[in-house]
Amino acid sequence: MQKNRLFGKIHYLPLPDSSASPENRILAKILIVDDDTAVQATVRLLLERAGHSVVTAGDGLFLDIFMPGMDGFETMRMVHHLRPLVPIIVISGRPIASEEGSAPDFLTMAIKLGAVSSLQKPFKPAALLAAVADAMEAAKRLSSLSSHAAGGVASRP
Repeated sequence: MQKNRLFGKIHYLPLPDSSASPENRILAKILIVDDDTAVQATVRLLLERAGHSVVTAGDGLFLDIFMPGMDGFETMRMVHHLRPLVPIIVISGRPIASEEGSAPDFLTMAIKLGAVSSLQKPFKPAALLAAVADAMEAAKRLSSLSSHAAGGVASRP
């Protein structure tokens, strides 16, 4: 057992038994989105010791709109609620509607709901890099506006 400044006492779970049959092991791929590196490291360590595969993110999020068992729009809404300054780039393999009366354009809908950029799959590497650059700029603008607004409110009598 070890003490941690964020979570107090941490009870380390034993590493999964690699000889156990696959049906007896429950493993998941888990994304941790947090700008606090100490929280990321602690949660990652705990989950990896339990046998999960973990990826961390703090500065942005790529989000597929349509995934089995998960609604990308709802995920985007939750992320925006919890972390409003995290830029989200949405991706989708569904075709963009070109005719009136056809399926809705989900990528455009995602932009209207707060995504900073969108990419239609498959996309070219240059488009990916441009979307990330745009997301980083958007994050800087949002952060600047947020800190400016907070400073303005705090400085009023």
